[in-house]
Amino acid sequence: QVQLVESGGGLVQAGGSLRLSCAASVAFFSRKIMGWHRQAPGKQRELVASISGDGNTNIADSVKGRFTITRDNARNTVYLQMNSLKPEDTAVYYCAARQPWATEYFTYGQGTQVTVSS
Repeated sequence: QVQLVESGGGLVQAGGSLRLSCAASVAFFSRKIMGWHRQAPGKQRELVASISGDGNTNIADSVKGRFTITRDNARNTVYLQMNSLKPEDTAVYYCAARQPWATEYFTYGQGTQVTVSS
């Protein structure tokens, strides 16, 4: 059974930081590409950051230099460190997993709300 559980969201002032965690129950976790997506009200979901099993990362231009994605394969957990948060970062953040050869993510967590006040 595949399950992704996000935590760490909340309300923070602009310029602040949050660290999101995603605990994954997925077979062969270390082989999966893990990603953090977000969806703001009225907007499409967007991929914020992804990380391969061996730690190669891709970060969206909108958050580059402010967000960092990491993973701990021993703990089946992926993290998103968010610094210098802006009001436009307000969204529901979702953890997701995909196969290395796939373009689509096959499972998402329930999401965690991040709200940045100005």
